[in-house]
Amino acid sequence: MEALAGAASSSVLPARHPPSRVAAQSLALRPSRCGPLRAVSAGGVSGKDDAHAANGSPVLKQLNSDSSLNGVLPIAADKSQKASSTNVSTDSSGSRAGLFRTPISGGVQSATFAHGLPPPALAVRNLMEQARFAHLCSVMSGMHHRRTGYPFGSLVDFANDSMGHPIFSLSPLAIHTRNLLADPRCTLVVQVPGWSGLSNARVTIFGDVYPLPAEQQEWAHKQYVAKHQQWASQQWGNFYYYRMHNISDIYFIGGFGTVAWIDVKEYETIQPDKIAVDGGDLQSLKELNAIFSKPLREVLSSEGEVDDAALISVDSKGIDIRVRQGAQFNIQRLAFDVPHKVETLEEAKKALHKIIKDKQQIK
Repeated sequence: MEALAGAASSSVLPARHPPSRVAAQSLALRPSRCGPLRAVSAGGVSGKDDAHAANGSPVLKQLNSDSSLNGVLPIAADKSQKASSTNVSTDSSGSRAGLFRTPISGGVQSATFAHGLPPPALAVRNLMEQARFAHLCSVMSGMHHRRTGYPFGSLVDFANDSMGHPIFSLSPLAIHTRNLLADPRCTLVVQVPGWSGLSNARVTIFGDVYPLPAEQQEWAHKQYVAKHQQWASQQWGNFYYYRMHNISDIYFIGGFGTVAWIDVKEYETIQPDKIAVDGGDLQSLKELNAIFSKPLREVLSSEGEVDDAALISVDSKGIDIRVRQGAQFNIQRLAFDVPHKVETLEEAKKALHKIIKDKQQIK
């Protein structure tokens, strides 16, 4: 499996970049179904302070956009620091067991440096390697009559090429396939397996999806087999492989209050953590949980009774654990206290043994 995954990641897709085409009818403005707009003052209440045109009609004022934000929602620095330091306990091992965070590795941007998390672009690459399914949002084509132009979401499986571009295995009978053939524009929403909720970190990738030519179908199938093992070969049939050739934007949400637009070039050039590729699959996580779930639960119980602890994500700098306390769930981060990046499953086991031993000694 490892050899096959290595061969798949090292393969290079021949350069083919079909021009993005936008159906003219998809840009047509649809009649508004909203009611009349009401002008409001800067304070949010209509009154004497509202601006009026010469004929006495209220004028809607456009908010000035701050170009310095560069697509990132403003977050007060002092609030970010307070949020990242809440419930954090530091010990000699360097692990912060009380860091409540989202399950994606590197998800909390404000805590990236303080807690040794991967940078956001790397966190997204790791997530794309670890996730197997995603929500594909396409534009309903003209064949759907009254639904034309509306976004259509569907659950799909995917693999990645060496640049992190998603590859899909799609049936010609599926609605999303027909939509993409008419208009290749779409978004892919991906989140880490094992956790859901509004506080979950996720990424939305904007791009154009086209069918791969016949000579690249076998290549794409190998990428699928490397990620989905035998399951991929069972759907070879009339399924056809597609690829997101052009990625225009990447929108990353690292949990509540943390959002950022990721530079596409940085995403395409950075390589995911080796352990995220080779050790982030379900089987490896199952093996880690069989060994460390109980010891981790005991270690984390020092800060409050824990009913269950399950590893859901691993990267070169640490692990993310889904913790259950009664009916409440949260995600906690444990950082590896080793002088090098953790790249293999065996290195992760040694690093986890060290974390547990150090914390037991502190007790």
